[in-house]
Amino acid sequence: MTESVFRESTAEPRTQSVPLAHLSLELGHLYMEDFEAGPERLREHFAEVRIWVDAVRASVARRAGLKRPRISTCFLIDDYFNRFSTPAEIVPLVLSEARKAGLVIDYLARESGCAVADRIELAESVLHRLVESPPPGSNGARPPVSQTGWLANGQRTPAPPGSTAWQPPQETMARNHSVFMDVELWSREDDAWLWSCPFLAAVWQLARLGLLRHLGEPVLTPYPWTGGDFPRDWDRLPPLLRLTESAAPFSAYRTCTLMPNRFLAVEDAVRLILDQVDVDSGALRQVAVRSAGEGVAVPEAVAQRATYVFYEEPGVESVGKSANPPPPKRT
Repeated sequence: MTESVFRESTAEPRTQSVPLAHLSLELGHLYMEDFEAGPERLREHFAEVRIWVDAVRASVARRAGLKRPRISTCFLIDDYFNRFSTPAEIVPLVLSEARKAGLVIDYLARESGCAVADRIELAESVLHRLVESPPPGSNGARPPVSQTGWLANGQRTPAPPGSTAWQPPQETMARNHSVFMDVELWSREDDAWLWSCPFLAAVWQLARLGLLRHLGEPVLTPYPWTGGDFPRDWDRLPPLLRLTESAAPFSAYRTCTLMPNRFLAVEDAVRLILDQVDVDSGALRQVAVRSAGEGVAVPEAVAQRATYVFYEEPGVESVGKSANPPPPKRT
């Protein structure tokens, strides 16, 4: 006799794969005050970025052992913390200044799409995937990050009740000396979530690495641009727009971000967050299998797949002395 086994097909969720480039190269991640500074500020940015693009491309070609690796470019506009002007005015300006510098932007994204895209709460879904690294000796007395909104890479300064003795914080995986970080991921404003810049940037990195899924389906997928006029309302612009029809895939095995050095602290926080995200295992497995099939080495740690080039920014006082954005202004 043969024994038949019946299973519900929905009991075995399938993780849908996404096309992958060798590198996702970000040509800019600027705030609205950068745009307020006028076309000259964008011109300076792209001129500086252009210097590094060729070096990044050559590095990818050497690593992949290919003369023409698949590289896609992207640009992120902050419409989450501050709504300035309109897509009809800003997007053509960005594309024009990039073109003058000899650069092509394949994909254009809105930062608000890292919070919610196509009615999917992306930031909240990543929050639920955080697995805090408990420092040695911790007893679980501190509330989880889902309640506090803070994520650290070690033991915070202990504060026993009634104690006045100071003790230093400790990094969990310190080498000789600690580099301790404590990152705010979200706050509450008028009963609404306000995600921090580092947390949205971590979601952005996961999307560029092809590691975001919702019920097994890819999220933040690019919409093709038809070549018409851009809308006058940010909410009418797709979260991710494909501007170049023949572009390499948006997601990639690795990412590289070219940006001013005032963003250094933010991106350090991004890497801390990525180190503590329980990434979709199916997506990770797909990347591992495909990269091995192409003979492309991909770091096991997700945070190590993100690289950066930070350039010195002249006249930074005119556009803000830090990467902390102003309070949100929404319409």
